[in-house]
Amino acid sequence: MKKLICIVMALALALSMAACGGKEPQPAKKLVLSEVTHSIFYAAQYVAINEGYFAEEGLEIELVNAGGADKVMTSVLTGAADIGFAGAEACVYVYLQGKEDYPKVFGQLTKCDGSFLVGREKVQNFDWQSLKGSTILPGRKGGMPYMTLLYALNKNGLEVGKDVFFNDTIQFNAMTGAFLSGEGDYVTVFEPSATDIEMQEKGYILASVGEAGGEVPYTTYFAQQNFDKETLQKFINAIAKGQKFVAEKSAAEIAAAIQPSFPETDLAVIEKVVQNYKDIGAFSHTPVMNKEAFDRIIDIVKNAGEIEQEAQVPFEALIDNTYAEKAVL
Repeated sequence: MKKLICIVMALALALSMAACGGKEPQPAKKLVLSEVTHSIFYAAQYVAINEGYFAEEGLEIELVNAGGADKVMTSVLTGAADIGFAGAEACVYVYLQGKEDYPKVFGQLTKCDGSFLVGREKVQNFDWQSLKGSTILPGRKGGMPYMTLLYALNKNGLEVGKDVFFNDTIQFNAMTGAFLSGEGDYVTVFEPSATDIEMQEKGYILASVGEAGGEVPYTTYFAQQNFDKETLQKFINAIAKGQKFVAEKSAAEIAAAIQPSFPETDLAVIEKVVQNYKDIGAFSHTPVMNKEAFDRIIDIVKNAGEIEQEAQVPFEALIDNTYAEKAVL
């Protein structure tokens, strides 16, 4: 009887294989994704990982926290990472160096600066003019947090070096610790660091740098131009599903989905942080980038003096929306 059962099971397996064309399931393709930092700001990315959207596309993601856009770009250019995740300005810099094989952006995740201005005193009605005479920790010169803050200050009539002062000697990942140890009057930090500082009652969130700076393709995905196109499509398909989830679900549902990516952060804190980002419209609901937002990021970079005012950076040269457009059909 046991022998008969084994024969029947073998036949069933053979028929199943035949129905599928005799193909066995292919192992997932592993991709190294270098992220600029690890933040709840990138909720849709972690949703895509934890909800199995990458797995559905046959991909396995290895996340590497590079700790800065410059380091992300280096990892892509050297082949240490398959896909880079940082601001579009990283590709702008390489493009303006005249390299023919510069990486191109094929999707975006967030649509404004995700950092918050944190001060040592609680203020009910914050006014940017109140920053006069103070010292701010803005991050690395040339990085998007630095440049967007500078742009926001200039829009509000404040000049760095005259009205306010920057201490840009501290690396991005060390800024929270430096502020808590007494450096500077204000600091710009991402979540959950901003909320964590508040919970320790050692600082208070005063303003969203993203709201002040306006819509930009703040964090994007890019790869070398010769990278496998089918893989890029599968990757951005998963991201688009994650973005749809974030757009449609509550902060509580999103927090539950991404908590495995932040095991040391309390679920209630994650929910609060997600809601903060929802409130300022930080999350892109689609990976497709619009030209107006891209042009603004070029204005921000030029305002910071990182590229010449006359520099020409064509949208079509750096941005390939074809993958993102197919992903949202």
